[in-house]
Amino acid sequence: MTATIKGIIPVMLTPFTEADAIDYAGLEKLIEWYIANGADALFAVAQSSEMQFLSLEERVALARFVVRQAAGRVPVIASGHVSESRDDQVAELTSIAKTGVDGLVLVTNRFDPKGQGGPVFMDNLRSLLAALPTDLPLGLYECPAPFRRLLSDDELKFCAGSGRFAILKDVSCDLDTVKRRVALTKGSSLAIVNANAAIAFDAMKSGSAGFTGVFTNFHPDLYKWLLTDSSRHPALADELSVYLALAAMAEPMGYPKLAKLYHQRLGTFASIRSRAVDFDIRERFWALDALLDKIEQGQASFRARIAAARR
Repeated sequence: MTATIKGIIPVMLTPFTEADAIDYAGLEKLIEWYIANGADALFAVAQSSEMQFLSLEERVALARFVVRQAAGRVPVIASGHVSESRDDQVAELTSIAKTGVDGLVLVTNRFDPKGQGGPVFMDNLRSLLAALPTDLPLGLYECPAPFRRLLSDDELKFCAGSGRFAILKDVSCDLDTVKRRVALTKGSSLAIVNANAAIAFDAMKSGSAGFTGVFTNFHPDLYKWLLTDSSRHPALADELSVYLALAAMAEPMGYPKLAKLYHQRLGTFASIRSRAVDFDIRERFWALDALLDKIEQGQASFRARIAAARR
């Protein structure tokens, strides 16, 4: 295992045109925005990418485009793993593997789609491992949709011991679980990367190898500073961690369309169209633009304070 996939890993949006096609010009700008704002890797074709609403052809094209645009500047990982049947999952993942991604991410709930328990999970996992390229690093993703399926300690130890996994996107949202998982995988190639903003800073201090939550679509640079420079400015880091946790509470207000609205305001792409969120988020969530104004105000304040601290 040679790949190192850790740090600040945005879960990528998929911009669409008003005609409901993937907006590749907007996607190009979005990739450049992620890299310019501190991304250490890119997670394409994830739940934030609306992968459950993309055809396999679209998922493959999306992964291939991100790999080409990133051009080796940062690693690209991708999933696109949404089906229930074993054969369909193999077809999905082998297709994504051929796009040139640096890591192939397996969704934990797909190994036990009917909630039958550990033996079914392990049987499906072993079968899939046998079908996938052995030279391509793998990842694990406790995707919340259609349901969150957390790894047991024994399942995690199996994956770490296999030597084939580079990253777990941890969605336990529990600091004690993150700490335990860091300890269980110590010395292996498997990095634990937390995805919950409320515990992000504490998880980093406890061994989480970065952050890969949805608000990497708003301020990856602030998470990057928290990961790399916080020890020199602990009081500022504590304040920033509170701001980041509170800002992320906006997620239920129509994400990922909410993040698309933010990027529309930035000029990254034109449309906030989403296949996952088919309602008017401004109508449902009053004062949404005022909330985004406050999030941007907080960003500007902390960026200024970080710049001053570096002088």
